[in-house]
Amino acid sequence: MESFFGTLKSEFFKLNRFESIEQLRKELHDYIHYYNHHRLKFKLEGLSPVEYPTQASGL
Repeated sequence: MESFFGTLKSEFFKLNRFESIEQLRKELHDYIHYYNHHRLKFKLEGLSPVEYPTQASGL
């Protein structure tokens, strides 16, 4: 979890400004979806967090 929050802080909060709470909620939701489904991680053998458990269990 510490790694995720560190990444969230550096990739999301430090790079964006939000005009409203609703904008923050929507963009945070979009970022979490991106993080889980599209962002590839070297530690996960180049897969996204959603892909990794599926691929790893088939090995």
